[in-house]
Amino acid sequence: MRWIYWLGWMSFGAAFRTIFRLRVIGEENLVTEGSVLVASNHQSFLDPPLIGNLYKTEMYFLARKTLFKGPAKWVYPQWNAIPVDQDRPDMASLKTIIRRLKEGHRVLVFPEGARTLDGEIGEAAPGIGLIAAKSRAVIQPVRIRGAREALPRGSARIRFARISVTVGKPIQLTEEELKEASSGKEGYDRLAKRIMAAISAL
Repeated sequence: MRWIYWLGWMSFGAAFRTIFRLRVIGEENLVTEGSVLVASNHQSFLDPPLIGNLYKTEMYFLARKTLFKGPAKWVYPQWNAIPVDQDRPDMASLKTIIRRLKEGHRVLVFPEGARTLDGEIGEAAPGIGLIAAKSRAVIQPVRIRGAREALPRGSARIRFARISVTVGKPIQLTEEELKEASSGKEGYDRLAKRIMAAISAL
């Protein structure tokens, strides 16, 4: 683990344990080796480091392209952030994610795309289905609770709230499922809904 990543990992980890009294449920389900597509609901800016702290090795995640400015322009790449344009998503970001997974890395994706406004889990975009089908990676469903209360969308003020993360059993797609999912947008959409349903069930 590189020093700048380790520093962020340690700092956020300490905050989650002391300030937010982080509780991890289903830790035994974590896939800690090889290519893993981590799929989680999205509640807060806290979510990427929160999920990252579940693992003791580095992972990649998506971040809004607009965040890559000033000091963050250097820091975010050091934290393995992949820039994405939320207004005009392109294939370049998806290809980067798929490449990282094929190289054997762990990548965090939020199927909903944006943080929730009301705390409810939203619908998944077909992109997560495409990534899962093309990368053939193991899918790790994760559900976050309490992060919205700690730092809701549109707020810059941290609140003291209990955060919990539930880790679901990994999903390994069969050859038949991969073939069906790769049939086009409808196939990717069905796979995306399956992944979102797994998250919702946690």
